[in-house]
Amino acid sequence: MAMPPFFRRNLLRMTDTSTDSPQPVPQLRVIPRDVHGVSRKQMSPNALRVLYRLREAGYGAYLVGGAVRDLLLGGQPKDFDVATDATPEQIKALFRNCRLIGRRFRLAHVIFGREIIEVATFRANGGDDEGDRQTDDSGRLLRDNVYGTIEEDAVRRDFTANALFYAIEDFSVRDYVGGYEDIQARVLRLIGEPEARYREDPVRMLRAARLAAKLGFSIDPATAAPIPRMAPLLAEASPARLFEETLKLFLTGHAVASFEQLERLGLLPVLLPETAQALAANSSGALRRMLLEGLGNTDHRVANGDPVSPAFLYAVLLWPAYCRTLAQLQAQGVQLAEAQRRAADRVTLHQLERTAIPRRFTVPMQEIWLLQPRFSLRQRKRVFRLLAHPRFRAAFDFLELRQVASDSHADDVAFWRQVQQHPVAALEGVSARAGTGDAAPDSAGREDVVPEAPQDDASAGAPRRRRRRRKPKAT
Repeated sequence: MAMPPFFRRNLLRMTDTSTDSPQPVPQLRVIPRDVHGVSRKQMSPNALRVLYRLREAGYGAYLVGGAVRDLLLGGQPKDFDVATDATPEQIKALFRNCRLIGRRFRLAHVIFGREIIEVATFRANGGDDEGDRQTDDSGRLLRDNVYGTIEEDAVRRDFTANALFYAIEDFSVRDYVGGYEDIQARVLRLIGEPEARYREDPVRMLRAARLAAKLGFSIDPATAAPIPRMAPLLAEASPARLFEETLKLFLTGHAVASFEQLERLGLLPVLLPETAQALAANSSGALRRMLLEGLGNTDHRVANGDPVSPAFLYAVLLWPAYCRTLAQLQAQGVQLAEAQRRAADRVTLHQLERTAIPRRFTVPMQEIWLLQPRFSLRQRKRVFRLLAHPRFRAAFDFLELRQVASDSHADDVAFWRQVQQHPVAALEGVSARAGTGDAAPDSAGREDVVPEAPQDDASAGAPRRRRRRRKPKAT
């Protein structure tokens, strides 16, 4: 029998009371303009408009979070967030270009063309009669719309470096939790009791890894210590949210450092379980070298302002798992072409249980994998067919990454580079089928290799042709 709403709300409130983490006592330190050195010229004009409009209406308004942190570090924030004592409805009444979003966290978005200034009301811990702060039995937050003061808002944020408030009225920075000193020392420290904070939101463990990688901070020992033990809690997080966090980890310019932090903190086996298993079984380290090379190339593209693709990213991240699964299937006697397709599908389906990768990314990811054996073929018709494939460029870039792990791909890389520049000259004197191809990876996935492609058109990455039916002869 379903639990009546009245009893369910009261049960959630009782859970709130018992699982709230002990909060530190806020102690205000005001850092004046001549000490912190942050100027309004470094800020978004639209963010300043929001701050001044809220102040003129009689509300407190502060630039907050990552924007203040990045400005103090000498960087240029991509996003500017505002915190205020105005409620979402009061904010909406002030700005015609405002819309309210969210259920778990009620927020106001003030829209200026392509720029969105996010405005949040100060929040506090604890429940109220409406049940606006709810957790489940493990302490994970389900809803958090309890409004409070600036002091309460500061101590409920995740890391001290993200709990600084820039005051527009006197241009000072207000620090309630020691975040200014931690930024100077380049230390990432969780606010409150770490285990309780991770239970409230397990994704904070990924945020710790990401921010440490992004900022080049060391993680406070008390903040880092519980993570390996509590890492399995990540499996309870929404797969859609974990997908977004993965993109933040690896597509924002610090992918290599993020991957190393995930390994160090014991988070990789939870976020990418089959990849972690394959890397552990790869005694030569070839798969890890290839993976890090791919992540390094991604960082380089981000730094140069070049586009990056989640499909290519996941092709790199899950390649070790694909190699290992393919070897296992072949060891079971599955034919090559079928083993390739099964391995691609199996790895994809298993990862989807953890991260909700959209199909628009999984399809090209698999195509990148399945095209790899075709680079060992030299038949003129097959060469031009592969050149015309819409995924050729991404697949060739992937082949170049594989060369880092195995020198056996050097001839293929050199041939296809020449083909792209001078296709006719590259094919002169080439036999009907040149190249030795790749050997199958063994059951432990010890090498980054993929079997050579079969001669028939059912080979990996090649579309099957429908046989044309002949019209029967008239009798």
